[in-house]
Amino acid sequence: MSRDARWKALLELLVERGRLDVEEAAAELAVSAATIRRDFDQLAEQQMLVRTRGGAVVHGVSYELPLRYKTARHASEKQRIAKAVADLVAPGEAVGLTGGTTTTEVARALAVRSDLTSGSPALTVVTNALNIANELAVRPQFKIVVTGGVARAQSYELIGPLADGVLGQITIDVAVLGVVSFDVAHGAAAHDEAEAAINRLLCERAERVVVAADSSKLGRRAFARICAADAVDTLVTDTAAGPETVRRFEEAGIQVIAV
Repeated sequence: MSRDARWKALLELLVERGRLDVEEAAAELAVSAATIRRDFDQLAEQQMLVRTRGGAVVHGVSYELPLRYKTARHASEKQRIAKAVADLVAPGEAVGLTGGTTTTEVARALAVRSDLTSGSPALTVVTNALNIANELAVRPQFKIVVTGGVARAQSYELIGPLADGVLGQITIDVAVLGVVSFDVAHGAAAHDEAEAAINRLLCERAERVVVAADSSKLGRRAFARICAADAVDTLVTDTAAGPETVRRFEEAGIQVIAV
């Protein structure tokens, strides 16, 4: 197992359990205790966990796994969701993309659509996510608009009042939200309040709002609300979403597409 794969596995175990012992982690990953101690020390230096005597605990009360360690989680579901979301976008439209692994997959799905290979522009993409802008900037047929702001290391998103200034001057056809949680009663939410504020403004500037979320994020709550459920037009999720969960969203007037 490579170091990056091992670190991702350790962080995911830590998110699930809140605390890990060296011997426990070594047994889970089938490596030596010395390797785990070294991994814990290096992850602690990057402030991704807090080292304890004999193990580690999550960093802070509201722990968020950095984006670069999330990419393999529910990967196949996210790719199916992304294609379905991309199919909702018409050529020539202006699309807002928030940060996150699912919206990154949406950007990739848009980039390979055969009917978006030409145009003036074929698509306008507005995003506060540096990684999404970087991936799409090589597509000359896409017009890429990046908000200002301060980069947030966990998600590569630009946040703060500089981003507000750009979003306040534009309108878009569809906003695609990547979320930490989505619930009928509590709406769509993120871990970080500044990130949620930018995403909320993106929704307000859009004609329609699409939430792209795998089923593990449904019926849950998170710290910072982005918008109420009634601000969302469409939810695109995977087929593991329970019938009762889907029914609640549909009763709230949200179109549900399960792929």
